[in-house]
Amino acid sequence: MMWNGPLMGWMWIGSLLGLAVLLVLVWLAARLTGGQLGGTLPSSARRILDERYARGEIDEEEYRSRRAGLA
Repeated sequence: MMWNGPLMGWMWIGSLLGLAVLLVLVWLAARLTGGQLGGTLPSSARRILDERYARGEIDEEEYRSRRAGLA
């Protein structure tokens, strides 16, 4: 096997392109999941609770009680 043959440069380029594609896929997955690849339930529950409080569906006492329950 020739390690310094004419295709050696293409092997490096192919490896770097493969790594770049992998990094882009990880970046896209992170963007699509809001930067959280695991454990999204508490943050989504907190976000829903915040939205309900902001819309006035629940009062401050209920908001604080439910927020404490999430922690």
